[in-house]
Amino acid sequence: MKLTKRSQIRDAHTLAGAYAMDAVSAPDRERFERHLAGCEECAREIASLREATAMLGTATAEAVPAGLKERIMAAAAMTRQQPPADEAQPVPARTGTWIRSLAWPGRVTLATAGAAAAAVLAVAVVFGIANSSMQDQIDQAQASSQQIAVVLTAQDAHMTTGTVAGGGTATIVMSHARHALVFTAQGLHALPASRGYELWLIGPAGTRSAGMLPAGRHGMTGPVIASGLRPGDRLALTAEPADGSAHPDTPMMLDLIL
Repeated sequence: MKLTKRSQIRDAHTLAGAYAMDAVSAPDRERFERHLAGCEECAREIASLREATAMLGTATAEAVPAGLKERIMAAAAMTRQQPPADEAQPVPARTGTWIRSLAWPGRVTLATAGAAAAAVLAVAVVFGIANSSMQDQIDQAQASSQQIAVVLTAQDAHMTTGTVAGGGTATIVMSHARHALVFTAQGLHALPASRGYELWLIGPAGTRSAGMLPAGRHGMTGPVIASGLRPGDRLALTAEPADGSAHPDTPMMLDLIL
């Protein structure tokens, strides 16, 4: 079936989110760039999405701790290395000449693997991550990153911004197809330790907490993934007790129609 010009333009529009995240194939990239050259709407959307992803990257970036390399090298130097295999161990004659020729490379591989494992262990000791709780945190961070990427690359990804009462700007990238949104904010007013910012989804299905925001870093807060987005929902932000509330107890500091 041959596509009409209107359907071709509509299909090209749906590539905006994936193009902004550099997640399209070469043929689709060429097709979209031809479309982009004459579409101001897509150009604005691409600029907005790239601005949002840059903000998300800034929010999650962390500087390398001072002296990290020196601590790792010192820990590796003090860690006993895996000794090489016994060179005197004979290779059975029935294995053949070609297997004997592999004996020495095998010992080098074992020694190298032992040294690599010791170095990894040294890093684990330095960071204190040789425990299950840290692995759980890593797994959760990876899962959250994957969910964020799914929303940002969704064909219907759409960005909106809002001003937070009391100071700050919120940026939301949402996908109704994925029933989720990614929230990040800049310049939120610092709250006392006993209080925290809580996100809410408010709609025909009622008011549901979308989670507490993490503490801000360098003026940036988030990114936070909020799932369970439904038609007719609004996104709200309030200041609540640090452990959260069952329902909003303070005035809305942000109220965005999604």
